[in-house]
Amino acid sequence: MEKIVILTGAGISAESGLGTFRDEGGLWSQHRIEDVATPEGFARNPALVHEFYNARRAQAAKATPNAAHHALARLEQEFDGQVLIVTQNVDGLHESAGSRNVLHMHGILNGALCADCGHRWPAPAQMYPGFPCPSCGAGMGRPDIVWFGEMPYYMDQIWDHLRDANIFAAIGTSGQVYPAAAFGQDAWRAGAHTVELNLEPSATVSDFAETRFGPATQIVPEWVDELLRR
Repeated sequence: MEKIVILTGAGISAESGLGTFRDEGGLWSQHRIEDVATPEGFARNPALVHEFYNARRAQAAKATPNAAHHALARLEQEFDGQVLIVTQNVDGLHESAGSRNVLHMHGILNGALCADCGHRWPAPAQMYPGFPCPSCGAGMGRPDIVWFGEMPYYMDQIWDHLRDANIFAAIGTSGQVYPAAAFGQDAWRAGAHTVELNLEPSATVSDFAETRFGPATQIVPEWVDELLRR
């Protein structure tokens, strides 16, 4: 059975109104990454971190999937093989569009995590310092997000999937964040055909045998149509 593994980054959700690290005027531009996206930042000022993720959670809740998300959901439903999405995004837009085979390697905004016992539960709209864990009762609730300096989720599974892939595609990624930046090279070494679909060339564009540039809402549906017509 043919397998397609797709890595998605912030670029696929940008046209749904969710900003990237590099957007001017967005949530990220108002804070230093060290203050809101590291365990050390959370230890220093949990109120600031919760405020930041409460705002991101509210923003994501208002967003709707775009044509690129819907195209990937259609690929999963209609492709005569296996389709896996590995996403760096913490929004739930792939699932909202209908994708079911999704691994959130950086966690998800609508999840909460107990830093004491490791229990996970659905996050409320608002979290705050000392948020109690429903399992152990400790006031150690935090967003279930992989921060800088922490190990991404599902890595053993992801490496196995990459080495089994016939096609690996990276969509809307900068190629600047590891380990995801190494996925293209790893899949290519294992024999996959590698494709980059992006607004502009990423830092790892040389790792890809095929490249397509333009808005995700245009180039992703076109690519999916071609795959389904084969």
